[in-house]
Amino acid sequence: MAARRRTESLILVLVLTVVCVQGDFVDPPQPVTSLRSLAESQTRLPCHYQVEEGQKVVQVSWYKELRDGSKDQIITAHFMDGHTEFGRYSGRVKFESSSPTMNSALLLPRTDEADEGSYTCHISTFPNGNFERRITLTVWILPISSLDPEVLVEGQPFGVVASCRAVGRPVPQLSWDTDLPGQFQNRTSEGGSVSSYYSLHPLRSMNGKKLDCLVSHPGLDQPRRISNHLLVQYPPDATISTSSAHLYVGSEEAELLCEGGGYPKPQNLTWTWGGGALPDGVSVVGGRLLFGRALRMNDSGLYECVVRNSVGAGCTDFRMTVAEKSLMKSDSSADHLLLITIVASAGVLVSVLVVVVLLVHRHHRHRTKRLEVELSEKTEEINSLSRQASFRRLNSVSTDPRLQPEDFALLRVDSHMKSSRVSLECPAYKGSQSTLGGRWGPPGGVEVDELGRPVVWQDGRESLRGGELEGEKEERRRRVESYLKSSSMSLDSGLPLSLVPLKAQQDDGIEPREPDLGRLREADCPREEDEGQEDDEDSGSHQLSKALNNHFYYRNGVLRPRPHANAILLHPRGHLL
Repeated sequence: MAARRRTESLILVLVLTVVCVQGDFVDPPQPVTSLRSLAESQTRLPCHYQVEEGQKVVQVSWYKELRDGSKDQIITAHFMDGHTEFGRYSGRVKFESSSPTMNSALLLPRTDEADEGSYTCHISTFPNGNFERRITLTVWILPISSLDPEVLVEGQPFGVVASCRAVGRPVPQLSWDTDLPGQFQNRTSEGGSVSSYYSLHPLRSMNGKKLDCLVSHPGLDQPRRISNHLLVQYPPDATISTSSAHLYVGSEEAELLCEGGGYPKPQNLTWTWGGGALPDGVSVVGGRLLFGRALRMNDSGLYECVVRNSVGAGCTDFRMTVAEKSLMKSDSSADHLLLITIVASAGVLVSVLVVVVLLVHRHHRHRTKRLEVELSEKTEEINSLSRQASFRRLNSVSTDPRLQPEDFALLRVDSHMKSSRVSLECPAYKGSQSTLGGRWGPPGGVEVDELGRPVVWQDGRESLRGGELEGEKEERRRRVESYLKSSSMSLDSGLPLSLVPLKAQQDDGIEPREPDLGRLREADCPREEDEGQEDDEDSGSHQLSKALNNHFYYRNGVLRPRPHANAILLHPRGHLL
């Protein structure tokens, strides 16, 4: 029992040792492999066995399985005897490597459709035995294709216009690439061939249109294109043209051109004149009818051109009229006159347009300049008014907001002069009131009070007491002297031109003269019948005359203020003097 167990253990160790040391196939790794090849190309059947240490490949053999299940030996290689080829495979197969026991791949240099089948690579080793790999080979045949166009004529019925055929393995597929309105039909035959037929109703407009056949096959990267253009034959369409718009007597090198068109291109062309022969001096060169002389009146008539090709003929005619030379000249003169008229009208229109543009430009330029000048004047006027207002506010001594600056100075002087009860030209007194006359008095000798208002007299009160009159005269004298001392009015303060200060007159070139203010043209003034009242006023007039002599001087009948150290003189335009 123990001996049996030791024997079984030894056998198991030997088996494990053999399994561990046996080799394996490197290529192909799978027991069964499928390959694909193209006819007329080289095919490689891989077989590479990798031996382990202690192993050795003794022999390599390739077999092909037949349809009946038997095997046909192709080639054998022995590690000592070399390789041997068998039967119909002799000269058609060979080992890829010069050491078949190391690399046993088989090459088929020129693959044929008959080479398709199942192949077996058999490896014999020592001491491990035999090993095999099976390879199934499929052979493809690239398609062989062709396209056969049909001869078409315009007017034929609906039918086949092109046929495309292809042979290959596996069977290829056919299609058409075209814009023509037709139909196609495919037919498959034995042996891997296929045919496609394209049918339509041919028209001359289809001539030269694309009609390509596309062949698709698994062995091709993209469909194979067979280029083709549809050819439709049709008879020519003849047309006649002339190089000259007007034909007249005496014209040189006149000609008529006949074009036929059609497919195929016409080769025969015939000219006739009135159904008969051409006039003398006329020749035919290709499709051109040449007049080798000057035209005559009798060259007029019906010219006919007939063009023929292999399909049919085309005919057309042209009636030529030769006009007199004078008519042609008149037409030419009329054309020239019309051209001159058009050019002249265009020139006048352009000139008017230029003048209008210049006038508009000049108007806008003058308007712009005028606006600039007006703007400058307005700006200067605003600046001047601003300066005058500033100086008037500086020289104003009024605190009454109701009085305007330009009117205040004149009103103040007039008020003081009236309150002094002195008329510079014609002083007259009536009671305690003053009636201004002469230049500054109211018209008609109207009696006014010290504020310039008319005096309303009441019965029984025409005279006042002497004490009150003396008090009023003294008060008025003090107010006049106070005003004259503190006065600093300028020429623009509202005073008459006669009250311009001495300094301003000297600047103007006028020399002042000091008058005797005590004598104010008393001889020209009318005397009041009441002499007693005048005597009462002598002392007050003397004091007033003395005050006026200190602050004014008289010249040319005008009373003017004397220069004052504190006075601020202004130019009539508002500038400082």
